[in-house]
Amino acid sequence: MDIVAAILSHPIGPELLLALFGAAILAAAIDAIAGGGGLVTLPAMLAAGVPPAAAIATNKLQSSVGTATAAITYLRSGQIRLRDVGLRMVTVLAGAAAGSVAVQMIDPSALSRILPVLLVLMALYFLLSPRVGDIDAEARVPGWVTGFIVAPAIGFYDGFFGPGTGSFFMLALVALDGRGMRRAVAETKLLNLTSNLSALIVFAIGGHIDLIIGITMAAGAMIGAQVGARLVIARGTSIVKPLLVCTCLALSLRLGWTEYVATPAPRLAPPSSVAPPSPPAVTDTAAPR
Repeated sequence: MDIVAAILSHPIGPELLLALFGAAILAAAIDAIAGGGGLVTLPAMLAAGVPPAAAIATNKLQSSVGTATAAITYLRSGQIRLRDVGLRMVTVLAGAAAGSVAVQMIDPSALSRILPVLLVLMALYFLLSPRVGDIDAEARVPGWVTGFIVAPAIGFYDGFFGPGTGSFFMLALVALDGRGMRRAVAETKLLNLTSNLSALIVFAIGGHIDLIIGITMAAGAMIGAQVGARLVIARGTSIVKPLLVCTCLALSLRLGWTEYVATPAPRLAPPSSVAPPSPPAVTDTAAPR
């Protein structure tokens, strides 16, 4: 069979593909509960020898499949009311598309310096706020504020930079809309999936996705996402709250380490800004060196 032959002949080998399948199950379960699955899958792919560009693009494919699976599970259980999120999906998609355009013109490095602090503050909010529970509370702002201002702003951030997008959606839904944790997690998955679509399309057009790895991990993500979503439906805040706090802190540590401790990788300039190569200099052998 062609698919079996492709798996057996893949450069990283069937053993590492199986390991990535397992990593995708774990990551999707975590992601369906609190987000942050990329903290598992991206390092796993890089450790398996997948080139960084292909790892990022392929991760977007498998995580989108996992997010879609979780969203469908939540929808079927009644945790998502489409009339409450339909308009926000449209504004989030518009914001994400705008962010994808803006990142080609603006350097997002300033965000990487302040994001670790914001994630710690979010972790403290979810840990200490009395509004974090399974029961919906009264909204603090009118629906149009989150629909036309907050949602597209988070979508823009996802298209522009990305890490912690799910945590920002959760914060907005709980702190501003008064959502209980079950509904907040469920709606976050749908909004996050929407904001991922523009990036996924760009990666697909660019040809960076490794389909064999992507399909293998997507299969694992479908399993893990269903497990994670069913745990949220069954246990609610008791499982979401501690995992969400841990995810925010772990992502803050990773970004802080990358920004302030580790040696940053050189940034690639966009194609339009790459200067043409200079002609070779003419060396005057008589001139002093």
